Amino acid sequence: MLKAVLLLLGALTLSVLVWHIGIGRIYQAVTQLGPAAMLVILLPSLLMYILEAYGWRVTLGTWAKDVPFWRILAIRTAGEVVNMTTPAYVGGEPLKAFLLKRHGIPIVEGLASVVTAKTTMTIAQILFILAGIGLAFGLLGAGGSAGNTAMAGLVSVGLLGFGVGAFVLVQRQGMFGWMLKILRRVGVRIGYLESREQQLLDLDRTIARFYSTERSAFLVSTLFFLLGWLAEALEVFVMILCLGQPVTVLSALAIGALSVFIKGGTFFIPGSLGAQDAGNLLLLTAFGYGDVTGITFALLRRFREFVWIALGLACLATMTKGDDRAVPAQ
Repeated sequence: MLKAVLLLLGALTLSVLVWHIGIGRIYQAVTQLGPAAMLVILLPSLLMYILEAYGWRVTLGTWAKDVPFWRILAIRTAGEVVNMTTPAYVGGEPLKAFLLKRHGIPIVEGLASVVTAKTTMTIAQILFILAGIGLAFGLLGAGGSAGNTAMAGLVSVGLLGFGVGAFVLVQRQGMFGWMLKILRRVGVRIGYLESREQQLLDLDRTIARFYSTERSAFLVSTLFFLLGWLAEALEVFVMILCLGQPVTVLSALAIGALSVFIKGGTFFIPGSLGAQDAGNLLLLTAFGYGDVTGITFALLRRFREFVWIALGLACLATMTKGDDRAVPAQ
């Protein structure tokens, strides 16, 4: 019920923004792009998906050789469509491990790669956002609403970084085994978890081994994900340029990073609908662009998401065709 309410409020917010700025003005801005520009706008996101698939592939270790890269890319695209359409942005992670199992990778190894890849991706995300906040301070100054927003973002990212560091420490100590012990101490026993205790302990050992013996893979995975985030900044640069507005590399990096921060902060809203769009509009306004450019930019990013959702659904349908058990219950 809450998800439906948030989704409705998000849709209402976006509708009000579009109506306030003017549908005609927005339509005129979009039609000036042309089909070629719409295709060019999608290229940075394609690069982003490829880089992030490589970042995940690295965490698979020797198992990666058993699955072609294009298949890993398709599995990740299918998993991301679940992430993009559900709150908390983690619903597609178990699905990725499940689909890997269909290609001979044990579920424990698949889940371990999903957990570690999510961790390296988040670390790269924090580095990207921190760089963007620093650039925002330099470009906009520390005063005013933009400076206050950047300062709030800096504090939030600092807390997030602390949380990720603690999460890595817990993973190294045995996250799932620790969770079972805590539940037992408080007198709670969950049958589903108890019956899979050995699998959970094996998962803990696999994750801990990755951090202990695969440090180069950890760094390489983080690097690929960081390059993936930078591709998102490239998307900002390309979109603003296609809208006929001047843009610099530094401002594109700052806008891209702060946009990622806004989206991450509204994870509880399905698709961050409304919040992400209003945030993108405010960001571009803060950087000196008009409201038409701001809302058109926000809608173009939605267009890109819809394209990848369609591709993800196609990948999911292809890989699960004829198997009623292909998508595990969430």
